[in-house]
Amino acid sequence: MDKREKVLNKLNELEIKYKLIDHPPVYTIDAMDELNLSEHGHIVKNLFLKNSNGKKHYLVVLKGDKKADLKSIKSQINSTSLSFASEERLEKYLGLLKGAVTPLGIINDEDHCVCIVLDKDLKNEEFIGIHPNVNTATVFISYNDLLKFINTFGNKIFYVNI
Repeated sequence: MDKREKVLNKLNELEIKYKLIDHPPVYTIDAMDELNLSEHGHIVKNLFLKNSNGKKHYLVVLKGDKKADLKSIKSQINSTSLSFASEERLEKYLGLLKGAVTPLGIINDEDHCVCIVLDKDLKNEEFIGIHPNVNTATVFISYNDLLKFINTFGNKIFYVNI
């Protein structure tokens, strides 16, 4: 079973309604914007970060049109300084490749060690667009269903102002 199928099967198992849209591979939020998918929901930006000693990892999910202030996030989650984690760490902890970063990647985090950091403004969006662990498709689900998915795996969630 491939990465995408694994996610879609889990969404179906959890009875989470979604809309799936296939598209060419994308690697940036700008490339996502060029696909004009915003009529289906708000496309999010995902950042995979680590703390200063590399022992804690965070997946920050924010509205696609925002810029993340890592110092502000650091203080809101009571962490040491934050920086971008390597592609090797991304693959090790979430089983994802660059360009396919998504909160749905926690399906591969067997130790539940990656903390999810959600932009508080996302709760105001009816639907959000995220990759199903590959960057050749986007699924649109409700914010509450994203929380349901995350809570199924038991990863810690932080809510922050970005």
